Amino acid sequence: MEPRVKIYTVGQVNSLVKAAIEEQLPPRLTVRGEISDWKHHSSGHCYFLLKDKTGVLPCVMWASRFKSVKFAPEDGIAVLATGYVDVYTIGGKYQLYLDKLEPEGIGALQLAFEQMLKRLAAQGLFDEQHKKPLPQYPMRIGILTSESGAALHDITESIRHRWHCAKLLFYPVPVQGEGAAAEIAEALREVNRRNRKLRLDVLIVGRGGGSLEDLWAFNEEVLARAIFDSEIPVISAVGHEVDTTIADLVADARASTPTRAGVVAVPDMQEVLSQLAGAERRLTGQTVARLKHARQDLTIVLAGALFRNPLWLVQNGRQQLDDAQAQLAEALRAKLDSARRLLSAGYEQVVRIEPHRLLGARTVDLNNLANRAGGAISAIVNRCRMNLTARENRLEGLNPKSVLRRGYSITSSRRTGAVVKDPADVAIGDLLVTELAGENLIESEVTNKLKRQQTDNVGRDN
Repeated sequence: MEPRVKIYTVGQVNSLVKAAIEEQLPPRLTVRGEISDWKHHSSGHCYFLLKDKTGVLPCVMWASRFKSVKFAPEDGIAVLATGYVDVYTIGGKYQLYLDKLEPEGIGALQLAFEQMLKRLAAQGLFDEQHKKPLPQYPMRIGILTSESGAALHDITESIRHRWHCAKLLFYPVPVQGEGAAAEIAEALREVNRRNRKLRLDVLIVGRGGGSLEDLWAFNEEVLARAIFDSEIPVISAVGHEVDTTIADLVADARASTPTRAGVVAVPDMQEVLSQLAGAERRLTGQTVARLKHARQDLTIVLAGALFRNPLWLVQNGRQQLDDAQAQLAEALRAKLDSARRLLSAGYEQVVRIEPHRLLGARTVDLNNLANRAGGAISAIVNRCRMNLTARENRLEGLNPKSVLRRGYSITSSRRTGAVVKDPADVAIGDLLVTELAGENLIESEVTNKLKRQQTDNVGRDN
């Protein structure tokens, strides 16, 4: 008798594989490989393949773990993935469940910095055309940094030493740790929203030196966007001279250290006073020189003929006016004499023509023409009246209703409204309307229709 074969369910097999893996594999291992088929689900969970020349390994990283990853994973990046292997029994496959992911050969923060640098540069956040000019003489300066760090002291001392007339407004913010970038960004936006009241000329954002991890808050995109959107010019003063952050590249100006921020933000009072003194000397020299030239010009003017005899212009003008009046009177007299001569000559010509005699002859001719025209018009009107009367008589003779007065009538069908000309125009039972003279009407009904031959036979029979 053959031994009975044990039959397993799919779930049982997956459970056996899961137990075997848990027994044979270490509880935690780090795997080197290249990311492939990366998928960041809307839930925040990440799914991808880790591959090398020998094979592929499915990987899962839950959203809670992925929050600690600083760089942006993508296909083709070589990484070190740390976690444990387990079986996804529903799908029937084993997967590496990650709790740590970092790039191989380069720090995660350095890679994240390079990725963000490339992305923001492509979006134009570092372009010079977007950078706002710093005010030449700022009087109200805002400082965003930690109240416990040395940066605040360095910035304030640098400004006070150079430009002690400025008013400083301090806004304490965390400069490192989880959420620091978001808090600095919110402080920047709040200051911009209130700046109509605050009237700040410039903002300084920064902190002292430290490691890349310490400075990371100034490399996050949320702060870069807030600096870029700020309407107040922003100076970034982060770390030491060798440190460069995303905030430095987005800001309108960069100070290599917090102490250097004062040099970038404000002018040197002594230099400004020296410049003012130089400007004062130049203005004084120019004013003295202009006054000297003005005195010389005044001396020349006073030495002129006008100032020796101030009435000369008025007297000269009076004489010119008298000369002009005399010339005008002479010209007017000449014009009047010429007009009188022309009028006299014209009068003599009119007298020779005898206009009264010509007017009398033209009056007689005009009366004759008026009489002839009146007779012709009367004749035309009479002819038109005769023609009109003749046409009226002819039209009256053609009027079909004029024969009604001689005993004739007009019969029409009430049903069709047409004049009855033939028996076929009506039917038995139709109502007829007969119009007589004087617009009198007779209504009758058709009871029979007879042709002319039938009516003659009826007469002979009778």
